[in-house]
Amino acid sequence: MAKGFIFDLDGTVYVENQMIEGGKEAIEYLRNGGHKVVFFTNKSISTRHDYVKKLKGLGIEASIDEVINSNYITAKFLKQHMNRSDAVYVIGEDALFEELIHEGIRITEDPNQATYVVLGWDRQFNYQKLNDAYQAWAKNGAVILATNPDRTCPVVDGEIPDCGSIIGAMEGTIGKPIDYIMGKPSKFAADIVIRDVLHLKPEECYIIGDRLETDIRMGNDNGIQTVLVLSGITTKEMVKDSVLKPSYILQSIKDIHQLPLHRSLPITSH
Repeated sequence: MAKGFIFDLDGTVYVENQMIEGGKEAIEYLRNGGHKVVFFTNKSISTRHDYVKKLKGLGIEASIDEVINSNYITAKFLKQHMNRSDAVYVIGEDALFEELIHEGIRITEDPNQATYVVLGWDRQFNYQKLNDAYQAWAKNGAVILATNPDRTCPVVDGEIPDCGSIIGAMEGTIGKPIDYIMGKPSKFAADIVIRDVLHLKPEECYIIGDRLETDIRMGNDNGIQTVLVLSGITTKEMVKDSVLKPSYILQSIKDIHQLPLHRSLPITSH
């Protein structure tokens, strides 16, 4: 029976512009076995088309329908929940604006008109943007959502701050958690990927990623089998200290052939 495989990108399939060794072959192995493969990244500073192009440059063919990012999930949520009179104040980069505009989301630069605030990774984040978002919340009771909760993003020589840092600034300002987080590990995101993209049951799918708090949590919370790879930010020592336990641990996706696809006994690769 065909299974569904949801691959994280940064730290899982590649790190910046470097393909994980054996990654291309691992994905070909699954596709040749008749399995469905999609790619799901929380990173909000690139478009889905950018990821299709990047994957192709690394030797992996993917259609736009096989690539999901947190911007896409955010746009879908807003499209389902906003009324005609609602408007969104956005903190983020061009890729986020592009996805929202593509889905017909009404965007405003005036916090006095905003009934929603979207927080994305923004490398030009500043006090004025924080204040605008706060004013929308304080004056209009704006609903605040974020594209993703990632505190950092892995790069070749370490990590850099991601959207989680902007969520922290907002929560520190309003004195309580924001209303919604759209990307991994949200149930809304899991439902879209499983139901609308893969068309499978959760137990027929695997999510493969390098983060316990996003990739593994989304799988564990939604009945999806989880595969932690050690090619990104998480170590085995971190797993031991965490309440979030993956179904399987692999050194990298190069070892994907070790997954017991016809049984359900956990494995560990050293």
